[in-house]
Amino acid sequence: MARRKLSSEINVVPYIDVMLVLLVIFMITAPLMTQGIEVDLPQTEAQSISTDDEPTIVSVDDRGQFFLNRGERPIEPLDLGALAEQVRILVEADPEQLILLEGDAAAQYASVAQAMSTLQGIGVKKIGFITKPTEAVRTGG
Repeated sequence: MARRKLSSEINVVPYIDVMLVLLVIFMITAPLMTQGIEVDLPQTEAQSISTDDEPTIVSVDDRGQFFLNRGERPIEPLDLGALAEQVRILVEADPEQLILLEGDAAAQYASVAQAMSTLQGIGVKKIGFITKPTEAVRTGG
């Protein structure tokens, strides 16, 4: 009687199927997780700022409305008082937190200046501006 040789290979086909399903799920959900206000950023030639955690973004749209974007909740327009209160809570938790300010290119300068003044008034130590690089304009991006 001949003995059968044992096969010690792992069947990886089920693992590949699971991996492909997960890949499809991530490809579908990733674009949905990005929230923000559509603003037409001014173009500048400036160095980019890199941050380790998710940035806090204060946006000013072309109508002068203020928005606070932390990425996890829906974005609704805020008045300056509500914006100041929400940012104050964030700054109390982390005084060295970088707050990014983006203003639509068509926004009134006074609205962007009000947002910056409000951020400085509540004790934000690090404020950065978000702009669109000039190369992106030349290449159509």
